[in-house]
Amino acid sequence: MSKEKIAITLDKQSIGELDRLVEENVFQNRSQAIQEAVSEKLQRLKKTRLAKECTKLDPAFERAISDEGLTEDAKQWPEY
Repeated sequence: MSKEKIAITLDKQSIGELDRLVEENVFQNRSQAIQEAVSEKLQRLKKTRLAKECTKLDPAFERAISDEGLTEDAKQWPEY
């Protein structure tokens, strides 16, 4: 994946925390820490969006369409 440089502005406290994490070898450098933070946030937002969309589903309707044709398929299964 190609990368691009961007410039960001952070408060001194956040920069201090980043530097502390780099000093403790949690991250190799500030850039890696920020990349991981952005990636995690984007993933969390995707999951939140999926969860919101799932709340719009009607459980009874979803169950009905998931069971559609199941009785016909069951007749074709071999006896065990």
